[in-house]
Amino acid sequence: MQPATETLDAERLFARGRARAVAPPSLRERNVEGVAALAFLAVAVAMAVELASPRLLEPLTLAVLLGAYVITCQAKFDFADGYTVPTELVLVPMLFLLPTPCVPLVVSVGWALGRLLDYASGATSVRRALHVFGDCWHAVGPALVIVFAGAQVFAWEKWPVYALALLAQFGFDFVATTARIWLIEESVPRVELRQIAPVYALDAALAPVGLLVTFAALELGAATCLLVLPLTAVLAVLSRERQRRIDQALELSEAYQGTALLLGDVVEADDAYTGSHSRGVVELSLAVADRLDLDARQRRNVEFAALLHDVGKISVPKEIINKPGPLDDDEWKIMHRHTIEGEAMLKRVGGVLADVGRIVRSSHEHYDGSGYPDGLAGTAIPIEARIVTCCDAFSAMTTTRSYRDAMPLADAVAELRACAGTQFDPEVTEALVAVAGDRSA
Repeated sequence: MQPATETLDAERLFARGRARAVAPPSLRERNVEGVAALAFLAVAVAMAVELASPRLLEPLTLAVLLGAYVITCQAKFDFADGYTVPTELVLVPMLFLLPTPCVPLVVSVGWALGRLLDYASGATSVRRALHVFGDCWHAVGPALVIVFAGAQVFAWEKWPVYALALLAQFGFDFVATTARIWLIEESVPRVELRQIAPVYALDAALAPVGLLVTFAALELGAATCLLVLPLTAVLAVLSRERQRRIDQALELSEAYQGTALLLGDVVEADDAYTGSHSRGVVELSLAVADRLDLDARQRRNVEFAALLHDVGKISVPKEIINKPGPLDDDEWKIMHRHTIEGEAMLKRVGGVLADVGRIVRSSHEHYDGSGYPDGLAGTAIPIEARIVTCCDAFSAMTTTRSYRDAMPLADAVAELRACAGTQFDPEVTEALVAVAGDRSA
């Protein structure tokens, strides 16, 4: 089973990729992709013109392979914020049935033709057509290895060269992809690169099939390459099924987020202070989560728990919520049940919010075990709850209430540090103090 964190990272990237595909590229992205495309075309044309090949370009063979490549491009598998296609089935035969130095240029033509349906349907913005050429760097690596190794004539005993050519394909693709993302986003794409591994695994699995197709085509004719099309059709069906599962996962994720926001609106409608306070806690909690480098699953839980940590107060009488003075013992007993009531509400929703309910229940626990409702202490309290607890208290101290004015920032920070190790997690406290300092600067 895929870990929850990786699933969330994948969902985020899938959603970003879908949105980006239909949106026009930014000026920076156009510039980066334009340079990548021009550089690829310069290299591909130079290879086709300058490097020798023992094989002539036969129009019929070119037509068969180009047609097969275009059809194979229709089996799209979503990975990270992009996609991959099983073109290895046709790329490998191209390297031995066409003049090898011409293959990168032929691949770019096939890739461009294969994307025409996406542009026509609106699945991809036509303004991204130039990106096609930057996606073809993977074809340069194996062609160069085979040419300079003198292995353009297929022979099984040359398999080490073919293995090296496959590694060169991965290397050229990895460097080109990393460089483009880094130049566009000005950051190292760690999550995206982790998601690329399955792409290379698929290509590695299909490469031996491509070699078998090459062997058959050399014996029986280039038309034999069309025999890969039934396999391509099966892969296309699988890719459509995968796409449906991704769509369902994204819809479910949006539904959970929508439910959380709706419950947050209910809290705000029930009590304006509690609603605005919850929004402030969300902002602080997410900033602290980022400073502590929490993973995607934990960050999502922090966001939902911070938004809904007071949802159980819906069940608390308004005269207690809005009481201008201190609560008596009986009123505190009722108030202390709001975390339990909040957990119960979220469990009834189920799924992701049921997990968040456990954090909501623990959002008033203290680091030394003196909190409520379960008396948890230290790391027995979920890290998400420790963050929300600290940010909740800080927001309350720095917000005007019905019975007191807001506390000055310096006094609130001093209070946080005084309670670190008793009420609050010391590490979370320091992260929050740093966040508060950055915001006041």
